[in-house]
Amino acid sequence: IRCPVKECDEEILHGKYGQHLSSHKEMKDGEVYSYINKGGRPRQHLLSLTRRAQKHRLRELKRQVKAFAEKEEGGDIKAVCMTLFLLALRAKNEHKQADELEAIMQGKGSGLHPAVCLAIRINTFLSCSQYHKMYRTVKAVSGRQIFQPLHALRTAEKALLPGYHPFEWKPPLKNVSTNTEVGIIDGLSGLPLSIDDYPVDTIAKRFRYDAALVCALKDMEEEILEGMKLRNLDDYLNGPFTVVVKESCDGMGDVSEKHGSGPAVPEKAVRFSFTVMNISIAHGNESKRIFEEVKPNSELCCKPLCLMLA
Repeated sequence: IRCPVKECDEEILHGKYGQHLSSHKEMKDGEVYSYINKGGRPRQHLLSLTRRAQKHRLRELKRQVKAFAEKEEGGDIKAVCMTLFLLALRAKNEHKQADELEAIMQGKGSGLHPAVCLAIRINTFLSCSQYHKMYRTVKAVSGRQIFQPLHALRTAEKALLPGYHPFEWKPPLKNVSTNTEVGIIDGLSGLPLSIDDYPVDTIAKRFRYDAALVCALKDMEEEILEGMKLRNLDDYLNGPFTVVVKESCDGMGDVSEKHGSGPAVPEKAVRFSFTVMNISIAHGNESKRIFEEVKPNSELCCKPLCLMLA
C-alpha cells in the first residue's frame, strides 16, 4: 500500500502498514487511512475458513455476482463464477489446472466413461473383484477417480442388454410381440419337455430373439454410420438393410472349476448366441456392404440369446 502522507509516497507491505503509519507523528489523529486490525485474531486466509465463514465473508460479492448473472447471463451464476476462476487460473499461467476444469465443465472430466471402463474390464478379462481392486488402488495412489466404480459399470451394462431400447418393426412381424420391454425369460418356456430332449436338469434364461437383435444393432450404431460414411452414403437412408447373422452354441465348460470353490461338480454351462457377420444396404441397383465383422469367431462379438446351466 502506498503511504498517503505527503512527501513520503513509500510502498509498504500490507502487514507492516500500521507500524509504518504510527511512525508518522502527523498521522496520530488521521486514523481514516489506517487499515490496522484492532486486536482479535488476524484475518485468516479465505480458503482456510469453514464453508459458513467463507459464505459470510463473500456475502457482498456473491450478491453482486448474482445481480450481474441475472442481468447479463440469464441467471447462470455457476457459469460466471467458473469463468472468473478460469480467467484467474490462466492469468497466473496455471493452464494445466484450467484445462482440467474446462474439461469437467464440458462434461468430459479427467475420469474415463463408465462404458469405456466396462470395455477395459471385459477386454482384459478382469473379474468384478479384480476390477474393484484396481479401481481402489488407482484412486488411492493417484488421488483421482480415473476408473468408475462397479455400480456405474453395471448401469452402463444395462444399455447392452436386450429390452433396453424401444423399437418398432415396420412392417410388424408375424407372431412377434409389439412390446419392446423384455427382461430375462425362462429359456425352456414353450418347449415340450421330454426325457429324450433333456437327459439332465437344466435351468435356462433367454432373451427374446427380436429384442436381442435390435439391441445388437443399436450397440453397433456407430460402426454402421461409419461404414455408410466410408461408402459415401447418407446416414438417413432408410434401407432396406440386409443383416447376416451367424448363430452359434458354445459349451462354456465346467462352471465350478472356473470359480475355484470346492470340489468339482458335473455342472456345464451352455451359451446360445449369435454374431452379426455383415450388414449391407440396397442402394440403387447394387448392394453396398457397410459392415463386416473382422473377428467372427471371437467371443467378444457374441451376443447372448440364452444361457443354460445343465
